[in-house]
Amino acid sequence: MSAISIEDRRIKMDSEEKTSTVVNSGVGEGSLDRLLPSVTMGLSPRKRTTSQCKSEPPLLRTSKRTIYTAGRPPWYNEHGTQSKEAFVIGLCGGSASGKTTVARKIIEALDVPWVVLLSMDSFYKVLTPDQQVLAASNDYNFDHPDAFDFDLLTHTLRKLKKGKSVKIPVYDFTTHGRQKEWKTVYGASVIIFEGIMAFTDKELLQLLDMKIFVDTDSDIRLVRRLRRDITERGRDIEGVIKQYNKFVKPAFEQYIEPTMRLADIVVPRGGCNMVAIDLIVQHVHSQLEERELSVRAALASAHQAQPLPQTLSVLDSTPQVRGMHTIIRNKETSRDEFIFYSKRLMRLLIERALSFLPSQIHVVQTPQGEDYDGRAFHGKRITGVSILRAGETMEPALRAVCKDVRIGKILIQTNQDTGEPELHYLRLPKDISEDHVILMDCTVSTGAAAMMAVRVLLDHDVQEEKILLVSLLMAEMGVHSVAYAFPQVKIITTAVDKKVNDLFHIIPGIGNFGDRYFGTDAPPDWSDEEMMDEPSC
Repeated sequence: MSAISIEDRRIKMDSEEKTSTVVNSGVGEGSLDRLLPSVTMGLSPRKRTTSQCKSEPPLLRTSKRTIYTAGRPPWYNEHGTQSKEAFVIGLCGGSASGKTTVARKIIEALDVPWVVLLSMDSFYKVLTPDQQVLAASNDYNFDHPDAFDFDLLTHTLRKLKKGKSVKIPVYDFTTHGRQKEWKTVYGASVIIFEGIMAFTDKELLQLLDMKIFVDTDSDIRLVRRLRRDITERGRDIEGVIKQYNKFVKPAFEQYIEPTMRLADIVVPRGGCNMVAIDLIVQHVHSQLEERELSVRAALASAHQAQPLPQTLSVLDSTPQVRGMHTIIRNKETSRDEFIFYSKRLMRLLIERALSFLPSQIHVVQTPQGEDYDGRAFHGKRITGVSILRAGETMEPALRAVCKDVRIGKILIQTNQDTGEPELHYLRLPKDISEDHVILMDCTVSTGAAAMMAVRVLLDHDVQEEKILLVSLLMAEMGVHSVAYAFPQVKIITTAVDKKVNDLFHIIPGIGNFGDRYFGTDAPPDWSDEEMMDEPSC
């Protein structure tokens, strides 16, 4: 207790007798002189400064993609419905109080993937021409609740909490406007939402699972704001001080400081207060543990002895189809023959899937000058999405029959400790919500990976009835799992095997399709739904 004084452990009570805990770490902030900006007091060159909405932490990044080496576990139950909302931490405090620093310290200490930092700065309203003039002369009040688009902010945070994909505006502080391109954010297990007015809106408060107020001395906040606005936002010192005295300080006293009583935890001195941050992290970890789900086990025990669903379509077992299955199921088949006959089956499978797309009558004129009553695709676009890595082998067959088809990719791996599927990476085309999507995976045993992929598409607002799941081989368990959870998804396969063993292998099965196709060695505990290697995108 030597580093924490009794006076530092304060307890604040609001009018509803709600307890707010304030924890100090005993770490000093330092002198004001050390925090002064090391710049001239004239007008600095203008820099382009934008609001940031960042997903943390990208654990493996290349020039083309980001892959999380620790994946996102299921956020839905065996019924396919959302059952685990993201945990939302609200961070409030005065301007330049250190909210973003506290947020990043929490992210580092949490050490979990799929954490999103959402800044209220992204949601400033678009200024009118008259307001632009006021902003240019530092006469527009950016520290008033009316400066924020609370409707868009609440809608965005609610969707993100429910696991949906959202688009975040990017605000440019030098032009006081939104950039044309918005940032897409998806897949948050934890959301850290920070802003000066984070606690002023009743609807927003209801979305917060934990509320933290960062309490920093006003002199320190002023110095930080001077340094930030001069060096990062191209402002002059006179303008910054004018804006602070006219708008920032009164707004803090009127709108921000009174909301401290709503906080669950009050953190003095911001990011230096590691005791408070450790307390916050422990609580978040306990909440995440309580929300863990076991989806694969539930799937394995459900839907036993049920008739196959009507949404399933299996290729007719003609001598040709059965002959190709004989070849690719044979463990003695060479890799070249395995690839050749798999590709033949894939082409037949894709052609069959296309027959389920909506069409309409389309009359054309033949070279003989006669009308022909034909059919044409009735929809905006067709997009293929492969579940990596094995599903990627089906892309050439789709491209061969669908000219200029767009392709997306989803990487799902099985966690060897929990046995649960985990989402590691996705890259989906823009505006996929308007498309008919052909979801491709070569084998489906329990259906856990396929269900996760369908859930990802639904979270990106793809309509369930516009999703077609295609697979070379499926187990009855996988068919039932997908059909039960998503009854409007059409399922197309070349064959259905009856059993799945204790290791989730399809019986009699085909072996590990990805390893046989790519010529890699399967691990001893492989699963039909595992994608063990990094894909080539």
